[in-house]
Amino acid sequence: MTAPQHAQPLDAHRATAVALRCQCGHLQGTLTKPSRVNRALCYCHDCQAFAHVLGQAARVLDARGGSDVVQTQPANVIFTQGVDALACLRLTPKGTLRWYASCCATPVGNTAWTHKVSFVGLIHTFLDTGGVPLEEIVGPITTVNNTVGARGDPKPQQLGVGRMVAWLTATILRARLNGDYRRTPFFRADTGAPAVTPRILSNAEHAQVMAAVRQG
Repeated sequence: MTAPQHAQPLDAHRATAVALRCQCGHLQGTLTKPSRVNRALCYCHDCQAFAHVLGQAARVLDARGGSDVVQTQPANVIFTQGVDALACLRLTPKGTLRWYASCCATPVGNTAWTHKVSFVGLIHTFLDTGGVPLEEIVGPITTVNNTVGARGDPKPQQLGVGRMVAWLTATILRARLNGDYRRTPFFRADTGAPAVTPRILSNAEHAQVMAAVRQG
């Protein structure tokens, strides 16, 4: 996992697109405009729970429970094959929509409950960089948030949360003004409903996965 760095301008010469690929290769796609993203390291218990539910904690989370997330507009995510495997999960009835590939339980990313809030946080393991370090393609981690949920003490220092909020606000507003919020593979174009019906954890399932998060 790349150590967090302070915000810096993204280089114009970086890749113009990044491949997206689940672990088994069935679900594939492309992330366009990779230089216009925000990269965050999130330690919240819900992100940790998502990895645990899918049996992907060892692959997704760092040693302290952090998820490396590349935030972008859904309009920049294009699936090219295997979209039949796209599945959705909610930890609670009103929780974030958490997308994954049902073929191999690879986490894809997180979105809001409505397409009108236009952003997706792609999980780093869904980005196929061909062995190139992720920071050379989308830049360094500039946000470290929800550090109270990190394992062990002392807790990591929060970093760039205000910058992330400003980035999200500008991104969501821009998409609303230019109509890009309608361009999303995660929601139906005709109704705005999620592209697939989310599975919601039962109370027992939720309690079990949260216990696993606490145990690390």
